[in-house]
Amino acid sequence: MSTPTTVSHTSERAPVRTSTHELLPLHCEDLSAFAKSLRAQLSTHLADAATVPGHVQLLNMLARAAGHRNVQALKAQAAAARTEARRQALAPEAVPPALPLAAEAPTSLPLSPTATKALTQFDDWGRLTRWPHKFSVQRLAMWALWTRFDSGRQYTEREVNEILKAWTSYGDHVTPRRELVEMGLLARKDDCSAYWKQPQRASDEVRAMLQALRSRRN
Repeated sequence: MSTPTTVSHTSERAPVRTSTHELLPLHCEDLSAFAKSLRAQLSTHLADAATVPGHVQLLNMLARAAGHRNVQALKAQAAAARTEARRQALAPEAVPPALPLAAEAPTSLPLSPTATKALTQFDDWGRLTRWPHKFSVQRLAMWALWTRFDSGRQYTEREVNEILKAWTSYGDHVTPRRELVEMGLLARKDDCSAYWKQPQRASDEVRAMLQALRSRRN
């Protein structure tokens, strides 16, 4: 594994090489916390195994120290970011597909208390960080995940899972997948062999929440 050793304390990105041809950006908000987490993981591993960690084990440790579930979750997030960047490069004047409904509101829409609460469930990258307790907040949060899917395309269940894993950070993709289907935002075949995005018209409350969520990244 060839990994640059310089990690900036001021939100720099250091590439982590996971194979001969693949580089993944590893983002570290707090160098001290990153070092403490990595040290704790290494200490636990050495106490249990008395050997240095293997290549994949070390990759997972690095990913977890940076706040990811494992290196696969880091890969999924990086893949989603690359896909969005390519789409924006191909259509620079188009609304980013991640949150297309924001373009329908030329001026700022007022946020309802529920929409304001829903926004607190997302981090600055637009990832859902927890499953909301209130049903009304859950439903608004699902609209943000709905925007991560492309219209006119069928997805396998595995592809749906990967997208939801990339845009959630609390370790449960099954619940939002079920809720997206129950809300009619996604449809699927009876045998779950294919999923697709359902066309929907968002309310002003939803549009305001999506607009505010998108503005965090501008």
